Amino acid sequence: MAELNEIGFEAFEQSPIGLSAFIPADNFVEPLLKVIAKQHSLGYTIQTILPANWNEEWEKSFEPVTIDNFCSIRASFHPPGSNAIHDIIITPKMSFGTGHHATTFLMVTIMRSLDLKNKRVLDFGTGTGILAILAEKCGATSVLAIDNDDWSIENAKENISANACKKILLQLGGSLEMNENFDVILANINKHVIKQQLTSIAQHLENDGVLILSGLLQSDRKDIEIMISTTELTIIDVVELNDWIALTCKSGQAFSITNQDQ
Repeated sequence: MAELNEIGFEAFEQSPIGLSAFIPADNFVEPLLKVIAKQHSLGYTIQTILPANWNEEWEKSFEPVTIDNFCSIRASFHPPGSNAIHDIIITPKMSFGTGHHATTFLMVTIMRSLDLKNKRVLDFGTGTGILAILAEKCGATSVLAIDNDDWSIENAKENISANACKKILLQLGGSLEMNENFDVILANINKHVIKQQLTSIAQHLENDGVLILSGLLQSDRKDIEIMISTTELTIIDVVELNDWIALTCKSGQAFSITNQDQ
């Protein structure tokens, strides 16, 4: 997974019979895949997945997600049934972010420990809009939600409306081209995008601001820590779930890597 992530694959599904790896068709370079497959003596097949609305299949298997008593994530066809503080309605369609994936679960769990009241928040790679919605529900003054995918922007717009949010501004884009800085930046994306955008992300974080990064495998940790060490960021916490990690960083102080084996 780590090697496939390096050549642009963005999502993975493990099963007893193998690994399914997903990449945007425009980013797929088969010769790079052949090199990895040959190194590990692996066979593979390629399937092109056409754009579609996956609601029907999703509705058949989707179950609400409750993260302690903090946040409940459900579909509109589920009745409210949780005592969680925040009730979020999500219909993901073709976008990422339902709370079922480990990285979204980690992001939500970390957000529970943050004081978001009166904070300016950036959700970079918003997907379904779930983290932006939660940020507003937690008291953020304003939330800028950015994604480079048209489907995600449309889907997030629907989910923002379904949750009656009024403080979220949606923006289509893959980079941070604004003069505004933020108190909290949420980036549940992938290593490839983080490598491209980390310097810009750090520059748009207020002094003493908080950055939460995920979409990262445990095997990405050393590389990400090295990249962060070149910025004005300090890693203050790393949490893990299954094969995935999320890092909490603060701005204002350079980070030096020590005790890599701990």
